[in-house]
Amino acid sequence: MSIDRFILRKLNTCQEEHTRANLVRLFVIRIRKAEIAIEHDAAYVISKVH
Repeated sequence: MSIDRFILRKLNTCQEEHTRANLVRLFVIRIRKAEIAIEHDAAYVISKVH
């Protein structure tokens, strides 16, 4: 199971507010890292074309 799916499953079942907040923060960090990686890949492809 991927870490993202694990985080989402835990968010669905977690009752403790502090733990839920930490899971949300972790998920946001993972989304931002993925966005940066996509932007980096796109910049690499564009620079390679020119």
